[in-house]
Amino acid sequence: MRKISVMLMAGVALGSMPAMAQQVNTAPAVDSDDAEIVVFGQGETRQVQDVTSKELLILAPGTSPLKAIEKLPSVNFQSADPFGTYEWSSRVSIRGFNQNQLGYTLDGIPLGDSTYGNNNGLHIGRAIISENIGVTRVSQGSGSIGTQATNNLGGTLEFFSADVNDGFGVDGNLTYGSSNTIRAFGRVNFGEAGGFRGFVSGAYHNAEKWKGGGDQRSTHVNTKAIIPVGEAEFDAYFSYSDRAEQDYQDLSLAMIKRLGYNHDNYFPDYAKAIAAARSVFVAPINNLDDSYYDASGLRKDTLGSFGLTAPLADGVTFKVKAYYHNNTGQGTWGTPYVASPNGVPMSARTTEYDIQRGGVFSSLNAQVGDHEITVGGWYEHNDFTQARRFYAYESSTKAGLDHTKFLRNPFRTQWLFDFNTDTLQYYVQDKISFGDLTVNLGWKGFQVNNESDPRIQGSLAAGKIKSQDWFQPHVGAAYKLSGKAEIFGGFTQVTRAFVSSATSGPFSTTQAGFDALLARGLKPEGSDTFELGARYNDNVFNGVIGVYYVNFRNRLLGVQTGAGIVGNPAILQNVGSVRSIGFEAAGDVRLGGGLTVFASYSYTGATYEDNVVTPTATIAIKGKDVVDTPKHLLRGEVAYDSDTFFGRLGANYMSKRYFTYLNDQSVPARVLFDATLGYRFDAGMRVPLELQFNATNLLDKKYVSTVGSNGFGNSGDNQTLLAGAPQQFFVTLKAGF
Repeated sequence: MRKISVMLMAGVALGSMPAMAQQVNTAPAVDSDDAEIVVFGQGETRQVQDVTSKELLILAPGTSPLKAIEKLPSVNFQSADPFGTYEWSSRVSIRGFNQNQLGYTLDGIPLGDSTYGNNNGLHIGRAIISENIGVTRVSQGSGSIGTQATNNLGGTLEFFSADVNDGFGVDGNLTYGSSNTIRAFGRVNFGEAGGFRGFVSGAYHNAEKWKGGGDQRSTHVNTKAIIPVGEAEFDAYFSYSDRAEQDYQDLSLAMIKRLGYNHDNYFPDYAKAIAAARSVFVAPINNLDDSYYDASGLRKDTLGSFGLTAPLADGVTFKVKAYYHNNTGQGTWGTPYVASPNGVPMSARTTEYDIQRGGVFSSLNAQVGDHEITVGGWYEHNDFTQARRFYAYESSTKAGLDHTKFLRNPFRTQWLFDFNTDTLQYYVQDKISFGDLTVNLGWKGFQVNNESDPRIQGSLAAGKIKSQDWFQPHVGAAYKLSGKAEIFGGFTQVTRAFVSSATSGPFSTTQAGFDALLARGLKPEGSDTFELGARYNDNVFNGVIGVYYVNFRNRLLGVQTGAGIVGNPAILQNVGSVRSIGFEAAGDVRLGGGLTVFASYSYTGATYEDNVVTPTATIAIKGKDVVDTPKHLLRGEVAYDSDTFFGRLGANYMSKRYFTYLNDQSVPARVLFDATLGYRFDAGMRVPLELQFNATNLLDKKYVSTVGSNGFGNSGDNQTLLAGAPQQFFVTLKAGF
């Protein structure tokens, strides 16, 4: 396959020069007031959907853009809070691939792998305020080859900031609701289309946890400017985010049965936590891991970029963008397993993060005849420092530590590493038009060098490792059956680079384990995706159906030993392949008069193809379903929007999910409902005054939201579940001046 593809790609590239076209990392054109909420990728040669800002605006303000895409086929999103922004619990997977196997970008800027302990980026909720997102593009396959990502085995999520171009104005909204939620957003817009334009905006969010004690709050600032200079255009973006979230307690099925869904950490009852650390429990609590004193996630991020788009000749465009990202973070946990030096029977354990990364990406695009070719590249250097530290509580009667603030003056550092990662990626793509037939041919390649330099090594690994794959082919075609219908299909091959981290990837194991992996020739994960589908679009119906086959090879499994709070090194090994087959369908019907109906369904059959063989045992997982991969996802909604009144009622069904590799433990299926009601008042302002009511988990369903918060075990119950938020209500006043 590779030899045939190489010759095919080389022939196309040589035969097409110097034709170069198709701009990438560009927001789709969906600016019309009549634009669809979901656009099903007309003309694309792969499964792709664009979700416009209208989807986010009808949800409760501050809702994560990841929650806004859960209505799409094969997208499985989970979070323990009503907004989907609580990062410890936030999970998104597509076609059985988890979130660190997906690619993420904002206006082309790479966001890394979106995990909680991200080593090479930041969560989308910290990169941009949700009201400032214009379009979210979801590719359920591996996505565009021009994406700045080296981990997009199973899909890409590309976010595009809004282009506010309708003159000077001020937009704002104020939200209040359940759990004493207060959120304020304001944005000053300036400029007009074709001229100097942009916005300055800010958001503040604070909410009490829906159970237990503590808060989840954030402050966020975004600015954007677009500056035309002749026929060229400069763009600049800046974001600052300060987030502090007190955690919910991880649960197991046995804990839910014994303690209930509303069980949580001890905070603010410090005395009860001290007693439990001394093994004095209050029934029904009966062990150290039922509750901890407190836990939190703290993140401060600064992100900036500066770009240029310039025509070099007739039909030839050059684009370049440089970016810089700085992150400081702590994940804290009140652990009863390590005492403070002053005799307090517990201490505050942290995992600490410091990211300083910068990079540049560019593309050259031109069009000659029937060919559109894109040639592009990306380089990033990332300095990542990670540490595990312990901090003392003041006394047995007074904590003296605030888990919502960065902790200082540790009494112990268990390990401390400096990681250096250099990423170099290029891609080539030719889009050829043969009348009603469009063919996409292209490939990408990369080399990623990872180095771990220990300052305090502890029991973890250090050294160097490299992942390299200079040819990852992408082939696709779309054929117009009529002005309304088309069929599409394609093949994609992707390799995932190793990550530089002490808590995931090759360096998260012991030195002996790492050396053994290198000696055996550790291979990076890879996937082959085949897709086939059809789309239809007219004034009444817009929809898509598709089937796919995925071979996921060289799956790397890091098995945690002991309770998550203990932080033992993982046991990492190559455990073979996964096969996925699936069916996807989605569509919306416009019934007239502002009434629409949307529905999507997906079936995912993802199974392990190999048993896991260890030195002491064989774990017979061959043929078992992939963890955290529901076979069936069904979403539906009815919406109405007139000049004054609007509303929506949505339903979300997810079948059962396994959280053990042997499939002996699972959480049951659930159906969740949410609703929106709103009314617009003509108050003589720039836009109507709007009052919006939102309800999440409308029927107050008790359910497990996140599975795998502390990883997955081979069998048996595990403290790796998070309960979903109960019924919540919010009211928002929106205004524009």
